[in-house]
Amino acid sequence: MTLVLNEEQVMLRDAASDFLTNRAPLSHFRELRDKRDDIGFSADLWAEMVEMGWSSIIIPEQYGGLDYGYTGLGLILEECGRTLSPSPLISTALLGTSALLLSGNDALCEHWLPGVCSGENLLTTAFDESPVHRPTQVQTVAVSADGGYRINGTKLAIPDGKTADAFVISARKQTADLSTGEICLFLLPANTKGIQLDSTPVLDNRHLCNIRLQDVVVSESHRLGQTDEGLQLLEAIMDRGRVGMAAEMLGIAQECFKRTMEYMKERKQFGVPIGSFQALQHRAATLFGEIELSKSVVLRALQAIDENSDQVPVLASLAKAKCGLTAELATAEAIQMHGGIGMTDEFDLGFFIKRWRSLNQQLGDPRYHLDRFASLRAY
Repeated sequence: MTLVLNEEQVMLRDAASDFLTNRAPLSHFRELRDKRDDIGFSADLWAEMVEMGWSSIIIPEQYGGLDYGYTGLGLILEECGRTLSPSPLISTALLGTSALLLSGNDALCEHWLPGVCSGENLLTTAFDESPVHRPTQVQTVAVSADGGYRINGTKLAIPDGKTADAFVISARKQTADLSTGEICLFLLPANTKGIQLDSTPVLDNRHLCNIRLQDVVVSESHRLGQTDEGLQLLEAIMDRGRVGMAAEMLGIAQECFKRTMEYMKERKQFGVPIGSFQALQHRAATLFGEIELSKSVVLRALQAIDENSDQVPVLASLAKAKCGLTAELATAEAIQMHGGIGMTDEFDLGFFIKRWRSLNQQLGDPRYHLDRFASLRAY
């Protein structure tokens, strides 16, 4: 497949850009930040996104969705990166929805996905248990009990956990002799007895949540995936989230580059625009090249998901690592080339670097994914 958007995809991207520029510009994010919004996004704006079909873009038509694929959702997330528009798109429309679609649990899909399409249901995932991304080191335990499971453990840094109606959590199944076995995934409604939440705003003004599971009882019908498929399902869900986060970081890099180029044309030093200085031109050219490479990587990863390619894990790690490094370069160069003004709160560049830092850590930073990429390629 060629790394070129078709006409429909270009129209979707342009429509998303127009909507976010008009309805959710950076001033909208600043307003939420200044009033210390307690959920991290605007419920009214999310309702408008739902109206446009963004919450249902990867959901099959049988559940009320558009079935437009991950490439379409990735284009929307890229535009969200340009305006830093806060919403549950990654937690609900990408991660939570992917978990249900990949699980093979038709009953749960029929129960939850129509509500995701209509905006009534918000989902999120709870996989990490330490400050460092180590998704396979699962200490949360699920013990068989009364035809279901009793779950105990703690999960950290859950996106949009305060507003979620259900959590997809990982746990390690414990056998009768108390030995710990396979990783399993479960969907837990937020009102399940024994769930305790602790929410706090973080660097990028989004809200992450820690969750404590104390004797949480869940039925077998809420288990996602078949026996011995838990780890494979977990990685597949996270890979889709990683590519989506890479797309948002690509949007961040592009917007920082755009703003910096505009500033270099306006700011004068020694009577001439600073954009005429060869040293700055070289740095800008290097950044431009990195952004173009990142565009290709993200688009190929999105296409691979839609094609159900066996290369998704490799491309997901490549995209997450590459876009993390590119956004790091873009945000750093933007502040450097703007000079002292780039560090002030009145200027907007600081918001981009904070959002990049948050996305860069979620589901694995570049070091994690460079190592994973090498392992997957048998280096």
